[in-house]
Amino acid sequence: QVQLVESGGGLVQAGGSLRLSCLASGRTGMGWFRQALGKERDFVAEISWAGGLTNYADSVKGRFTISRDNAKNTMYLQMNSLKPDDTGVYYCAARSPGSRWPSGDRSDYNYWGQGTQVTVSS
Repeated sequence: QVQLVESGGGLVQAGGSLRLSCLASGRTGMGWFRQALGKERDFVAEISWAGGLTNYADSVKGRFTISRDNAKNTMYLQMNSLKPDDTGVYYCAARSPGSRWPSGDRSDYNYWGQGTQVTVSS
C-alpha cells in the first residue's frame, strides 16, 4: 500500500511560480496529473524511482520540472511561468509495478493522493 499526500497548492498570478510536494511511502516511479473543473484528469509529468528518467506533457515542457528526494520520500513539481490554463486540482500518483516507460497514462498508476488546488489568475 502506497500513501501519497500532496501540498503546496494555492492562488498565484499568471507568470508566477509554485512548488508542489508529494510525500510518498512507497518505492516506485511517480507522476503528477491535473484535473480542471469539468474536464478529464490529464498527465503532467512523471519520474522514475531513481529520478534519472523524466517525461512531460507538451503543454508544460520548459516550464515545469519534476524531481524527487528519496531520502525525504518526497516528489516535487516546480511550476514556473504559470498560465490560467494550468488551473486545476493536481494529483500525485504512484506507478504500478512493471508499467511501461514512458507512460503518461492514468491506467499505469494505481495509487493516488487527495489532490491540491492550483489556481492561476489572469
